[in-house]
Amino acid sequence: MEIVILAVVIAVVLVGAVSGLVIGGRRKKQLPPAERPSATPTITTPPAEPRVGDEAETPRDESRRTIEEVDLPTAEAPEAPPAEAEPAPAAPEVEVPEPTEGRLVRLRARLARSQNALGKGLLTLLSREHLDEDTWEEIEDTLLTADVGVAPTQELVERLRERVRVLGTRTPQELRTLLREELLKLIATDAPRAVKTDNGLETPAVVMVVGVNGTGKTTTTGKLARVLVADGKSVVLGAADTFRAAAADQLQTWGERVGARTVRGPEGGDPASIAFDAVKEGIAEHADVVLIDTAGRLHTKAGLMDELGKVKRVVEKQAPLDEVLLVLDATTGQNGLVQARVFAEVVNITGIVLTKLDGTAKGGIVVAVQRELGVPVKLIGLGEGPDDLATFDPEAFVDALIGD
Repeated sequence: MEIVILAVVIAVVLVGAVSGLVIGGRRKKQLPPAERPSATPTITTPPAEPRVGDEAETPRDESRRTIEEVDLPTAEAPEAPPAEAEPAPAAPEVEVPEPTEGRLVRLRARLARSQNALGKGLLTLLSREHLDEDTWEEIEDTLLTADVGVAPTQELVERLRERVRVLGTRTPQELRTLLREELLKLIATDAPRAVKTDNGLETPAVVMVVGVNGTGKTTTTGKLARVLVADGKSVVLGAADTFRAAAADQLQTWGERVGARTVRGPEGGDPASIAFDAVKEGIAEHADVVLIDTAGRLHTKAGLMDELGKVKRVVEKQAPLDEVLLVLDATTGQNGLVQARVFAEVVNITGIVLTKLDGTAKGGIVVAVQRELGVPVKLIGLGEGPDDLATFDPEAFVDALIGD
């Protein structure tokens, strides 16, 4: 056993000696000078990453200038094409309204087509050989149906009874003459029917137009401006109906068609201030007439009274109020009389304008409204045309009513 251990130790010693000899021999070999590593290795710094605003290249040692110090090249603006001049909006063509003289006579045929049912009905009944009580009741019904009213109907029937009794035999021409005379008496009034447009003062005549919205009030104001311009008057319009949308636009359109200027304000503005400005402008322009269109909302009677009363007071600070025209829709019949009563409580009505008297309207409303308010019908509207507004002529009206 000891011999084995000794052999192992000797082998280990021999292996170690051989290894030492090999390593020593390698250390004695010298490397070529170019291949010797330097004592201090050189480390190359990697290029710096560019930051925002730097150029994407290796920074150079040179002075830098700020943006204020750099002369930037002036960019020449591209030449804009020559602007084409926008065409000026064409001025609205001013119309020349037709003369008002005899206008109702020219419209007589239109009135007769829609109104002569009353006259023909009465003539037919009066032409019967025997006028008994049933016939007179039919005559009364005919008059009431035509919106003449109860009191005027009774008055007319009594006069007809008496004259027929005195007349005895009745030819068609005699009956027509009799009926014409009695109807003229019923419609007659001592008040002047012409719209007052000359007050004899240095200030213009001021006409305020009132009525329920929907009766044709603003349209009537525009048509009245045409009537006045046709008569040689200069007109200023005041759009004081600020309650109804587009009422001012509508009135201005009417004015532009005849060369009349419209004074207006914002929608929902103060009507009194617009009326004040309109009269003021009319005075400054030496206009002949100032027409003021007002609002007509009847759902709040107290508010309407306050507003119209204020407009009237404010206008009268500039000039006297010469006319207050109430516009009524002739097709509404007795409802129109209710409206007339309300407005008569608000302002001092001086004249009536009956619109839509053609068509289904009944001519008797002329009698009824005059009796109700005690003021004359001054103007009547007989259609949708711009010149279908005429001064009321009782004789032409009755002639159209009973026919030829």
